[in-house]
Amino acid sequence: MTGTASATPRPRKRQGAARQKLLDAAARRFYADGVSATGIDTITAEAGVAKMSLYNNFASKADLVRAYLDARHEEWLDLYRHRLAGARDGRDGVLAVFDAYADHARFAYERGFRGCGLLNAAAELPAGDEGRTAVRRHKEEVEALLEEHVGRLLPGRPEEARPLAEHLAFLLEGAMARAGLEGTATRVEHARAMASDLLDRL
Repeated sequence: MTGTASATPRPRKRQGAARQKLLDAAARRFYADGVSATGIDTITAEAGVAKMSLYNNFASKADLVRAYLDARHEEWLDLYRHRLAGARDGRDGVLAVFDAYADHARFAYERGFRGCGLLNAAAELPAGDEGRTAVRRHKEEVEALLEEHVGRLLPGRPEEARPLAEHLAFLLEGAMARAGLEGTATRVEHARAMASDLLDRL
């Protein structure tokens, strides 16, 4: 996923522009080719900047990977907030989470949709790596959002809201895994319909 430019972009300092070019190039290459298979030279060449620019902006490749993961998290949050703007109640809030994931899957990717970029990256990182911790935090935040919306549907019943939110999170993540294998948003759309049916039965 790549972020969209602001309608009225502000001029950036040279270093800020180089940092964004590097992040954009890393986003494309990490998602298309994988984190481990993508070297610093590939990223700087695609970004059109000198290798020194990378080290002026990031302490290491690991630092760039963490920045990439944080940027993807913010991009998803932007999709979610856009969807949430039209929500009227807790049910709509839950479906906004599913819709944001489907929006992610429908983006135009260089080599097609390959599933959740965060989980793809986490699968390449060793246990204990800070990047894996960042991905875990993202997934926990998504589940917390689901729990918040379900809580509005089940006021005063947190013992029911929590497991239902976990159920929805599992449904969502499973759908994303299958969608990534199949290269389309179809499984996420099916999961949304299942979630909608489940919520209608509350």
